[in-house]
Amino acid sequence: MKLKNYTIYRSPILRFIGLRFSRKNNKILILELREESRINSAIDMFFVFYPINVIWLDKNKKVVDIKNNILPFTPFVMPRKKAKYILESTHSIKVKPGDKLKF
Repeated sequence: MKLKNYTIYRSPILRFIGLRFSRKNNKILILELREESRINSAIDMFFVFYPINVIWLDKNKKVVDIKNNILPFTPFVMPRKKAKYILESTHSIKVKPGDKLKF
């Protein structure tokens, strides 16, 4: 599946900010980590004021975990497996674990 309408954040500061203090929109935010990790790919929802959907991908851009409708101010969400990419979106993306994405 090929993604459209996305922005990639590679710097640590932008990855930390993510969707914090932003308005709800239809863009997909891709957070690219330096290496695959479970701990480093964990997210929090502090100062994100709307529910989001999160998809974690490994280094081959294969879906390793999905969490839908994560509520605002959730303190900690970690994927089941190591991830290199984190996709954050306000809308649903029709994928399942094992699917490969292109961007």
